[in-house]
Amino acid sequence: MRLPWNDGGAGQDPGDPCMQTETPAPIDDETKDPLATPSPSSEQDPPRRVFSGLRARILFWSIVSLAVGVIAAVLVVRQASLVQLDGRIDDSLVQEADELRSLSRGRDPLTGDRFGEDVRRVFEVFLDRNVPASNEAYLAFVDGRLMDRRETSARSFGLTDDDALMERLGSLDVSERERVETEAGTVEYLAVPLPTREGDLRGVFVTAFFRDREAAAVSSAVLGAVEVGLIVLLIGSLIAWRIAESVLRPVRAVTTTARRISTGADLTERLPVTGHDELAELSSTFNGMLDELDEAFDIQQRFVDDAGHELRTPITVIRGHLDLMGDDPEERRATLALIDDELERMHRIVNDLLILAKAERADFLRLGPVDLSELTKELLAKAEALGERAWRLGGVARGIVIGDRQRLTQATMQLAQNAVQHTAEGAEIEIGSQVLGGEVELWVRDSGEGIPPEELDRVFDRFARGGGRRASDGAGLGLSIVRAIAEAHHGRVTVGSELGRGSRFSIVVPVDQPPVVPEEVE
Repeated sequence: MRLPWNDGGAGQDPGDPCMQTETPAPIDDETKDPLATPSPSSEQDPPRRVFSGLRARILFWSIVSLAVGVIAAVLVVRQASLVQLDGRIDDSLVQEADELRSLSRGRDPLTGDRFGEDVRRVFEVFLDRNVPASNEAYLAFVDGRLMDRRETSARSFGLTDDDALMERLGSLDVSERERVETEAGTVEYLAVPLPTREGDLRGVFVTAFFRDREAAAVSSAVLGAVEVGLIVLLIGSLIAWRIAESVLRPVRAVTTTARRISTGADLTERLPVTGHDELAELSSTFNGMLDELDEAFDIQQRFVDDAGHELRTPITVIRGHLDLMGDDPEERRATLALIDDELERMHRIVNDLLILAKAERADFLRLGPVDLSELTKELLAKAEALGERAWRLGGVARGIVIGDRQRLTQATMQLAQNAVQHTAEGAEIEIGSQVLGGEVELWVRDSGEGIPPEELDRVFDRFARGGGRRASDGAGLGLSIVRAIAEAHHGRVTVGSELGRGSRFSIVVPVDQPPVVPEEVE
């Protein structure tokens, strides 16, 4: 079936049965579809990187960070506990010394008299009223000898076994705050002498704390902090593992999808996009890249299909005539002329296919201001050279449109060429333009045979041809190019026809092109 109204290529022989097929012939094995889905065996699972993968590194550094935090927390707790311990010991020692001094200036609770120089009685009353705290001991010396001692433990701490220390403490004549190492461990003490009025030494009271035993409680607290830290480290590691898994899941999906695509899988596959975080942005960006790749491969595949469909016939014709070409000079000239005509037709077909392929690219148009009145008159002047027809100017729009002057000229001249091919010599063809609201219409009206109503929906399809009294010598790409140019201008192409009275083709584009809005990145 041949449509007389869709041209756009070099001539074809209407009598050649190879030229009337609409279904592309199968492509040879050498030109197999590069996008064909491979067998499942061709896909390889991604290597499992247990220790060298990104998840392992995330987990490692998470554990290291948590461990450093736990160790720092334990050290801080230990140091703070020791500082509190030293403060508590100091407060307790000072408190006991102040209480003893205060008591020595008071009265005996039995007699009501002042203690005066009776240091022994002061010590007795003080020891009866006060009980040493845990790990604390009271020592009372009178005249350099140990009078009494009090300890909270049932067994002695062994402090009095150090004779040199006992002798030294008993002979002090001034207050002394020291830390000493004994067989019982580290001892912190405060010694307070109680002299008589004449200044003679009569007694020394010593409050001692066994610091090592107090520090044992601190060690227990630190051990508890260590246990809690280990639990936090374990839980934090599990959480880090899960976070790494959730973070890397979309990355693995991207990798798996890219691997399937690289091995020839379906480009229509997309990643799920959930949320509004960086991972969602990654998936969205990858899907956008797949859209562009899908479109590019689709354009490439259509080009390959179209070229294989349309170029196979002239190549077959050329090869057939070359095989049959004899030695007769006249026959050789006729054969070479036919081959040259077929090569010229192939050249035009390739150019048309390239135009359709470029129409999908962003640089297809070179936009700029176009004077409609000047453009319309120029179109008519150029169209008059296409054939002996009754050319007339139907209307001239005034104003400026933003568009590609060369592409609009190309599309309109294609419509004019189409009108020439489907009208007789001397027939009327009208070219005009008008502004309708925010749109500009460029039209070409002919007085040819018209288009059957059932064929109007497919006149702009590639390689579409139908019946009619006149045959086009094109490849069936001309009106497809017109539509591509109109759509590139964010417009459309329309056709109206009446059998026996002609057709009217219109290119409708907006006066101004919509601005390109860059994609927002959150």
